Amino acid sequence: MQSQGVDCRPGEVASLKGDEARATFINCFREVQRIRTQLDQYTDLDPELRETIDKLLPEDDLRAFRGVYLDVAQELKARQEKTPDPNDPIRQLDFEFVLFDSALIDYDYIMKLIARFTGQPPRKQKISREQLIGLLAGNAKFLDEREDMIEYINTLTEGKGLDEQAIREGYDRFKAEKNARELAVIAEKHGLSPDALQGFIDSILSRRIFDP
Repeated sequence: MQSQGVDCRPGEVASLKGDEARATFINCFREVQRIRTQLDQYTDLDPELRETIDKLLPEDDLRAFRGVYLDVAQELKARQEKTPDPNDPIRQLDFEFVLFDSALIDYDYIMKLIARFTGQPPRKQKISREQLIGLLAGNAKFLDEREDMIEYINTLTEGKGLDEQAIREGYDRFKAEKNARELAVIAEKHGLSPDALQGFIDSILSRRIFDP
């Protein structure tokens, strides 16, 4: 990043100019993540060495860089599948999303964390809203759903004490309401009623499920 004249901070990745610079970021940070994953597997590192590692790349910065990596990687991967030029730097990229997918962080784990977040008094936080969002943004497992999850988390209030079941039901309701709003916008744009458009979508989906 310094070679491109920008500070080595997550927010500066957007300032990288050109596909080659962004591809270089993907390659470099992928290796950073690989090394960090290997280091995390060592349980016998002494406290001083762990402190040195954390100073080189603090956990908050690491999560933020992971989120930026996944955003850039998603965009470049979509273009990679369309470009016919074998010499395009994007064609050479290997994103290795598995490096950014923790087996310990699944849907159930996130629901538990959100419930814990809402149940804690604001002054005694053990996990913050920002940490929850960072966890989602930096994990490849939630690429398709993290936008909805982050929007939902931003509607919640600390100290409200929602249990996990209430969180799950609230999230399902949030997604249903969001989908209904988006469907209404599309229907209005094309001069249709929302019910008619929903019926058309349901019929298409049912054909895909039942047709051989």
